[in-house]
Amino acid sequence: MCVFSGMKILIISLPNSLQRREFQQAQMHKFKLSFEFLDATSVNDIDATIYQKHAKDWQRPLINSEIACYYSHKRAWQRVICDNQPMLILEDDALLSKCVPKLLADLANKTDIDLINLENVSRKKFVAKTYQNVACESKLLRLYLDRQGSGAYILFPQGAKKLLECEQNRGIAPADAHIKNCYGIKAYQIEPTPVIQLCMCSYYGIYNPVEKTSATQSIISVNRTKRQKGDLSFRIKRIHAQLMLGLYTLLIIVNSKRRYIAIRKQDF
Repeated sequence: MCVFSGMKILIISLPNSLQRREFQQAQMHKFKLSFEFLDATSVNDIDATIYQKHAKDWQRPLINSEIACYYSHKRAWQRVICDNQPMLILEDDALLSKCVPKLLADLANKTDIDLINLENVSRKKFVAKTYQNVACESKLLRLYLDRQGSGAYILFPQGAKKLLECEQNRGIAPADAHIKNCYGIKAYQIEPTPVIQLCMCSYYGIYNPVEKTSATQSIISVNRTKRQKGDLSFRIKRIHAQLMLGLYTLLIIVNSKRRYIAIRKQDF
């Protein structure tokens, strides 16, 4: 019998990703969490029309796998809005710590929050100098600036609407970049990190329960070798984005600190 976490869990996964789905089923059973798979968008679903619509949206040409990844997360955002309740959105290579069930129960009824990031990808983040105490001896910190990661986050309906509004105003980007560059999102970070992706296990010295996956990317990750910088118009976009980032950093620097987020290895 599943423990009621107070929050739905959506796991983005391709239907034919059997190994990842078996891993997630076992993990959810271990923690007595109810969940459902949300079929990811495949590169085969990105036809020429969709590609042409979005290929030039960002700071460099997007490739099919990045657009497919974005569409997969977008489906999850639409689901949050449709059900009008916060949900934990996971990519199918997310490894959960034992703290996740308690944290979900504690965070489900939080207000005035758009998004709570649960993962860590070994990069520094701008977070608030103050925090709230939450379940499992963890902290909830205002997250002002994050540069990578969309593998595990709690999204609230108002946050999902803002993400879709960002698409309407500026087009799309890789899923993690779209989330991080939507500056209107009121985001928070959990510390210590209760979720990592399987590819980060060796970095943090944590046992990888799916050993063969340690050297592979998520099934909805991109092949970075195919990335291209694009022409002058893309360079102008990148310069504009860097200027906006610099201005935003100046605005948040007083109330934040750029640092690594701690991880508690014994929780995994």
